[in-house]
Amino acid sequence: MASDVDTAPLVGRAGQVATLRSALLDDVGPGQTAAVFLTGESGVGKTRLLREVGDRLRATGALVLTGGCLDIGDASPLHPLLQALRRFDADLTASHARTSSAVRGLLQMFAEETGGPDGAGALLERVSRGLNLVAQGRPLVLVLDDLQWVDRSTRQLLLYLLAGLGDLQLSVLGAVRSESLQGAHPLRRVLTELRRLRSVRVLDLAPLDRANTERLAAEIVGGPLGVEAAESVWQRSGGNPFVVEELARDLRDGRDGLSDTVREVFLARVNALPEPAHAVVHAVAAGVEPVAHWLLAEVTRLPEQELIDAVRAAVAHRLLVSDGDGYRLRHRLVAEVLAHELLPAERSALHRRYAEALTAAPAELHQARLAHHWRLAGEPARALPAAVSAAEEAERLHGYAEAHRHWTVALQLAGVQPTGASAATTGTSPADAGVVDRADLLRNAAEAAHHCGEHARALALLEELATTTADGAAPACALHIRRARYLAAAGRSAPAEAEYRRALAAADCTPRERATAAAHLAELLLHLGRYADAGDRAREALALAAEVDGSVSEVVMASMALGFSEAYLEDPDTGLAVMREALDTAERAGRPEDVACAHLHLAELLTGPLNILEEGVVVARRGAERVADLGLGRTYETRLLAIATNGLFRVGQWAEAEKVVAAALRHRPSGADAVELLLARCRLSVGYGDIEAADRDLEAVATVLAGGGARHVIPLLTLRAGLAMWQGRHDLARQAVQRGLTESRSDDVGILAALVWHGLRAEAEAHASRTVPVDRTAVRRLREVAERVARKSEHAVRSVRDVVDGFLALCDAELSRLDGSSDPELWARSVSEWERRHHPYPAAYSRLRQAEALLARRSRTATAGKLLRQAYQVAQGLGAVPLSTEIRTLAGRARVQLEEHGASVEGRSPAGAEPASDELAMLTAREREVLAAVAEGLTNKEIGQRLFISERTIGVHVSHIFDKLQVRTRVQASAIFLRNRSE
Repeated sequence: MASDVDTAPLVGRAGQVATLRSALLDDVGPGQTAAVFLTGESGVGKTRLLREVGDRLRATGALVLTGGCLDIGDASPLHPLLQALRRFDADLTASHARTSSAVRGLLQMFAEETGGPDGAGALLERVSRGLNLVAQGRPLVLVLDDLQWVDRSTRQLLLYLLAGLGDLQLSVLGAVRSESLQGAHPLRRVLTELRRLRSVRVLDLAPLDRANTERLAAEIVGGPLGVEAAESVWQRSGGNPFVVEELARDLRDGRDGLSDTVREVFLARVNALPEPAHAVVHAVAAGVEPVAHWLLAEVTRLPEQELIDAVRAAVAHRLLVSDGDGYRLRHRLVAEVLAHELLPAERSALHRRYAEALTAAPAELHQARLAHHWRLAGEPARALPAAVSAAEEAERLHGYAEAHRHWTVALQLAGVQPTGASAATTGTSPADAGVVDRADLLRNAAEAAHHCGEHARALALLEELATTTADGAAPACALHIRRARYLAAAGRSAPAEAEYRRALAAADCTPRERATAAAHLAELLLHLGRYADAGDRAREALALAAEVDGSVSEVVMASMALGFSEAYLEDPDTGLAVMREALDTAERAGRPEDVACAHLHLAELLTGPLNILEEGVVVARRGAERVADLGLGRTYETRLLAIATNGLFRVGQWAEAEKVVAAALRHRPSGADAVELLLARCRLSVGYGDIEAADRDLEAVATVLAGGGARHVIPLLTLRAGLAMWQGRHDLARQAVQRGLTESRSDDVGILAALVWHGLRAEAEAHASRTVPVDRTAVRRLREVAERVARKSEHAVRSVRDVVDGFLALCDAELSRLDGSSDPELWARSVSEWERRHHPYPAAYSRLRQAEALLARRSRTATAGKLLRQAYQVAQGLGAVPLSTEIRTLAGRARVQLEEHGASVEGRSPAGAEPASDELAMLTAREREVLAAVAEGLTNKEIGQRLFISERTIGVHVSHIFDKLQVRTRVQASAIFLRNRSE
């Protein structure tokens, strides 16, 4: 079955095309035969694959004859061959007179056949000789479609020719609709006979996988599908290409519902089933898949053997597939089609039978199914307790997205139920009590929405809860804390801080609630970059928590804030120790949000202020895996992956960072989670020069960050400035930086130093391009802020000072550009600062400017050329298009060759040359540094101090070095290093 979308590409079949070409042509010698019979359900793409393979074989010089069978039994003997010959004859031109004569002679022979006494054998021999004349020594390929309708004479011909009795090189490619080969179908016997021949193969053509389903749909729609649209096409089509094409066309043309074509195709297949199988398919379509065999037996009420036979028939017709001890529809679209074929009373009766069967088997975890079936059976009173139990089951398993759906269903069901007193007062669950308080449902639904990242929904439910309990039944303090948590998660930091302060001031605030509010406020201040305030609030929270039993969550959250604050402002080792202890406490207690919070802040500290990037990336990625197992994939996993992306960006692993971003985006995060990820992706886009993508992400972040703090707003404006500079809009870059300088409530001097550098760079670029006048007032202000940052960093810990010093070195060098005489020595200092911190991008930028300064002074041009080549090698390796372009522009003006003679930009050895350090080729640059230090006899701790990496990370590097070099001791590794260095 082919779709009427003739332009639809062949997707996901490259492997089959290669296999068929090999089996039908490459592996077939003179005088040999071969055949491949494709089986598969209707619409799976057999006809399209036959056409594609036929065209490719024809292009190689083979003679390809194409025909199809008719659904008229044996009334038209040898119809596919006759059709193929007539088509071929019609396509022949005058230059093929000899071939045309042979074809017409064969057709004449068929027309004059009288069924004489020599019988069918003589006919088959004459057909074989005729085909030999037509082929004229070329490989002959018969392509036959719809063989499920093949006539008796053609079956005999295939047996005769493929047995090698025809003395010609022949290949047959046939397609068979698998659901038609049931019972005693004559082609089944023929295929069984033919399979005994080594040269005959039967291949089942499976539906497309998910990736190729999305690719095919995108080709037809004309662009990538949204996440929900892609999921819908996959679930409804099951990868059947015909159905995919039809659904994609509906999407493209804006049509709702099913096309009549698709509906009729599936209805025809269902209606062809025997009555018991028909009933089985209807029952499975109404169930929640997979439908267990025992449950299907209860619902259909068929005897066991009759049920098994019915299931076999449905499977054979490609409508059902087995799944463990149950069954599911091959295409969910079948359920949509059949939903319109039953009367409402029939549907209700099916769901009632399901619900009754599930109720009679209470040992199974099936509350969600029970709620579903009672609801569709028209029994909301019986569905409600099941929905509540399903939500509680989901939460126990950390399935917060599922829990949110179940609580939402429960709220809908409660809308038609009489409300009662809260079951919480009796100490039993709402499901056990038989009554459900709507306030409890709202409270639980809001919390589940918060955990699964539906922040706007969580706030809306909370407002409904506040309205429902407006008579004062709910404590004001608890409501303030909950609203503050949801606001913070939604990225609305300012109102969240105000809500926490209201909670602490509330008269009805209990000691536990006061500790909770203080701990959460400390964490929020940490996110805002107000580390000193966060430390003060954390100490207050810990003091309050000490007076309350069982306050593990408050202790974990406050300890993480305190440890971060101390690590940034006072002593990294002490702060890290506090945070690691808090992480251990969280893991022992096992509360998902505490574990996630601890991993998040530890990764933030390592990849951010402490600049221990390798270890920070490892912590972030391991933490992401851990919180995903706890059901917090859309929220905390997304943020941890954003942190990993930032770390990978800084160390120059941009390609890997892209993969991490793509993995995180699958969760479709919102609120503050989306902010972290979009900023991380935007850094990559700015570096790559993808202006449109970067601008789109910045606009999205700006929308979410209304009322956000400096810790996010300053990076946003810094990226905005960087993007504007690559666009040549130095005035817009200046405006973004000046706006960022108004965000003063942050202790994070690192992000402020980066902003100041961008401001001075924008002015220097304006001075160099002469497109925009330099704003001397802005320059003076930037100088003052840089001096203030330098003074503040003097009191910060060494790791923070190191990062700030790098940006201040860039600032000093940019100021020299503004003075009209760019100082190469200042740029050399900047190169050194960033090189020793292993930040390749700013180091490459600094090399570019150093070379520019040397060339402007017409001195040390050889050094300038070397610097440009080094910078270009890094920029090309990163994929930094704008930076590469600027390097090429300067190199062109200075007539500097960026590729050294005989070697590529990437620094690979010339062809045929043996690299000097072949044994070390598999080591990364960082691993080579570690190995060099090992060869000096340094301990892991000493290496860590030299390279500004933790001792633990050095241990990881040493283990990788041992694995790659296949050694067991430091002495063996050192010997390899010294041997290669001497070469």
